[in-house]
Amino acid sequence: MALPSLRQILVHSAFFGALVWVGWRDRQDQKSAPMDPVQGLGFSLREVSESVGIEFRHKACSVDPKLKNAAPHITALGASISVTDVDRDGWPDLYATSSAFETPNSLWRNLGNRSFENVAGKAQLADLNRAGEGASMGSVWGDVDGDGDEDLLLYRWGYQALLRNEGSDPKTGLRPFVDVSEASGVRRWMNCNSAVLLDYDRDGDLDAYFGGYFHERHNLWQLPDARIMQDSFEFATNGGRNVLLRNDGTGRFEDVTSQAGCDSTRWTLAVTAADMDGDGWIDLYLANDYGPEEFFKNRGDGTFERQLGVGLEESSKSGMSATLGDFENNGRLGVFVTNISRSGFLFQGNNLRLNRLQESGRLVNVADKSSVRAKAVVDCGWAWGAQFGDLNNDGNLDLFVTNGFVSASRESEYWYDMSKIAGGAGGVFEDAGNWPPMGDKSLSGYERSSVLLGKGGSQFANVAAACGVDDLLDGRGVALVDLFGRGVLDVVVANQNDRLLVYENTVDSGGNWIQFQLQAAGANTTAIGAHVRVECPGFQQVQVISGGVGFAAQNDRRLHFGLGKHELVERVHILWPSGQAQVVNRPALRKLHNLREP
Repeated sequence: MALPSLRQILVHSAFFGALVWVGWRDRQDQKSAPMDPVQGLGFSLREVSESVGIEFRHKACSVDPKLKNAAPHITALGASISVTDVDRDGWPDLYATSSAFETPNSLWRNLGNRSFENVAGKAQLADLNRAGEGASMGSVWGDVDGDGDEDLLLYRWGYQALLRNEGSDPKTGLRPFVDVSEASGVRRWMNCNSAVLLDYDRDGDLDAYFGGYFHERHNLWQLPDARIMQDSFEFATNGGRNVLLRNDGTGRFEDVTSQAGCDSTRWTLAVTAADMDGDGWIDLYLANDYGPEEFFKNRGDGTFERQLGVGLEESSKSGMSATLGDFENNGRLGVFVTNISRSGFLFQGNNLRLNRLQESGRLVNVADKSSVRAKAVVDCGWAWGAQFGDLNNDGNLDLFVTNGFVSASRESEYWYDMSKIAGGAGGVFEDAGNWPPMGDKSLSGYERSSVLLGKGGSQFANVAAACGVDDLLDGRGVALVDLFGRGVLDVVVANQNDRLLVYENTVDSGGNWIQFQLQAAGANTTAIGAHVRVECPGFQQVQVISGGVGFAAQNDRRLHFGLGKHELVERVHILWPSGQAQVVNRPALRKLHNLREP
C-alpha cells in the first residue's frame, strides 16, 4: 500500500486544523444565523407524520467490538426512504429501513384519506435485519419480473435481497412477498450503501447496479482485525466492488460488471442512472466517499466507458448523494452532489454541475466556493441526501438537502481527534483501532436541513427556516412525492437513529402544474429510465423516472412539473426506456396523466 505524499499529509493537516480552529462555537453560530431573505416563497412545509399515523424510528446497527473506537462514525448509515405503489391503488406508499438486528423495517400503505397503516408484517417485509443475513441500508422498487407489481430490491451490509410482489387479494389485501434472492442470483455478500434499477441494455427488463462501500471481504460483525477503513482521505480505492447484474428476462441475474466496464472500488455512497448525454442510452453517475465522482457513459453495445476529463477530477470530495435535475430549464439533466462543509470557510462544499456533455464533453461545476452568491448551494453543513423538485410550482427546481452526521454530546466534538488520525499515513488511519475513541462526541451534529429555493439557473437561496423546516436531526435519505393527490410535492425525510418526518407542502394556488405516470410496453412496466420533456411557450424542462436517486432514497415514479404562470403545455416529448419516442400535444393542466407506451 502506497503511503500518502507529503502534499496529501499537509492537505489533511491543514484541512482538519482549520476545522478545529472554527470549532464548536462556529457550529453554534451557524444554527442561529439568519437564512437568506426571500420574499414570497409561495409554499410552506409542516411536519405531519404523527397526524397521518406514521410512527417509525430508525435504529443503527452494531459492529464488531474491534471497531469500537470509530463505531459511531462507521454505523452512522442506514436510514432510508423509498416510494412505491405497492398495491396499485393509485396512492403512493412509503418504505423505511431500520438497521439494528431484530428491528423492523416498515411499509406504510397510503389509505387515501390522509392516513397510513404499516403493512410490512403482513407483506413479510419487516423482519429483514437479522444476524447472518445483514443490516438494511436502503431499498429501491421496480417491476423486476414484468407482472405489473413493484418488487423490492433491498441493499444491505450483508446479503443483498430481492423480494417479489405477489399482488393484492380483493378480500384479504396485500399478499406476502416472496424472497427470490437466491433463485434470482441477487443474493451476494456486499457492504452496500446504494443501488439503482435501470434498463441499461434496452431489452425491456430491469437490471441492477450496486455500489460497494466497505470491502466485501469484511463481515463487519466478525472481523480478524480493525483494518477496514479507507486508504486515503482524498483518492481511496480500497472500497467494496461495485456490481452490475444483468436481468436475462427469465428472473435470473448475471454479474456482468467486468465485461460491461463499470467496475469501481471507490467507496460509492450513491449511484443514479439516466441518459446524460442525449444518445438514448442510460448512463451511470456515482458519488464516492474519499474521492472524486465517476461518470460511466453507456456505449450502447452492452458496455460502459469511464469518462475522464469531463470535470470530475478537479478536486477530491466526500460525495454523499447524487441527484439529477434540469435546474437550468434547458432540457439537460444537471447534477447536484453533496459533500462536507462548515460555516465560516468552505473546505469542500457541494457540487452543482451544468450538463455540457453534448457541446464540450464537460460537466461544469458552478458551485463557486469563493462566491457569496453561491453560498447557499455550496454550504449545507455535513450534507447527505438531496432531491430536486419544484416545491412552489413556479417552474424552477428547488433542492431539499438533509444535513448532520453524528449528534451526540453538545459539549464535545470529535473534529480535533479526527485531525490527529487524518494527518497520519494510510496504514495508520486504515486501522480503526488507531482512531481515538469517539465515545459520546458529536461530529457535525445538530444541523438543520436546507431548503434551497430555485431562483432560476444556478441561483438558490436557503429558506429552510422561512418555510417551516426546523428539525436538527441527522438526516439521511429524502424523497419527494405528492402524498395526498393535491398537485404539490411533499417531503419525507429518514433520520439516522431517529424518527421519520413527513413534511406536508402547502402551495399558493397561483402556480400551474402537470403530472405524468407512464406504463411501458415491456417488463419494466413503471418505465424506469424514461425521459419526459415538457414544453411551454418560452419554457422547457426534462425529468427522468428514476430507479433510485439521491442518497438512500427513491422518489415516486409519477413525475411532477411546476409550470408557474404558464397556461399552456404545447407538447410533451417522451423517450421511453425502449428507445421509442412519443409526442403528446396540449395535455390538460392541473391533472395527472396516465400514459401507455404505444
